[in-house]
Amino acid sequence: MQFDNSFEVPLPPAEAWPVLMDIHRIAPCMPGAELTEVVDDKTYRGRIAVRLGPVALAFAGVIRFDELDNDNHTARVSAQGSDAKGRGGAHATAAFRLEPAAGGSKVLVHTDLALSGAVAQYGRGVGMIQATAAQIMGQFAKNLSAMVAQRGDGAAAPATPGSPQSSPAAASVPVTPSPAAKPISAISLMAKVLWNAIVRLFTGRKQGS
Repeated sequence: MQFDNSFEVPLPPAEAWPVLMDIHRIAPCMPGAELTEVVDDKTYRGRIAVRLGPVALAFAGVIRFDELDNDNHTARVSAQGSDAKGRGGAHATAAFRLEPAAGGSKVLVHTDLALSGAVAQYGRGVGMIQATAAQIMGQFAKNLSAMVAQRGDGAAAPATPGSPQSSPAAASVPVTPSPAAKPISAISLMAKVLWNAIVRLFTGRKQGS
């Protein structure tokens, strides 16, 4: 299944891009996510927890920057993970593009997600998955905005993956996980999905959550 979504960052593109590419800093902003290891300057290991209806899922896997254009503020990321209880897995690719917006910058995201095993059965309700994903994205944007506000204008810009300032691709480096934001529960979204007839929450328009 494929989704399109967008969110805003209260910084101009030149400042927003290095913040978004700083995996250490933004990982705690993603609900249920933890960064556990830096494999190299473009590859990371982590965990993410999410609920689909009554089922709690916890995926452990790898995320990698397959394409990165710091000048044009575009990137393509692939992620693959398996459920900790062996109930299946997920594979996703996401293309990001950053563009100027009235409030700073807008991030446009196109995601292609494939589920396997029992996880695919839990996720058969496309509307629920889309609503859950939109809720996660909305909460991430709120957490990111709060982090940017606390960061202060005088903070040094973080290095982006693949840039000369980023860590060299040497031995992998374990990371002490930051406290993950509380996982999003799809149960709380079911009424919203039904009431709005699945309103196509990933259609490229800014979605409410």
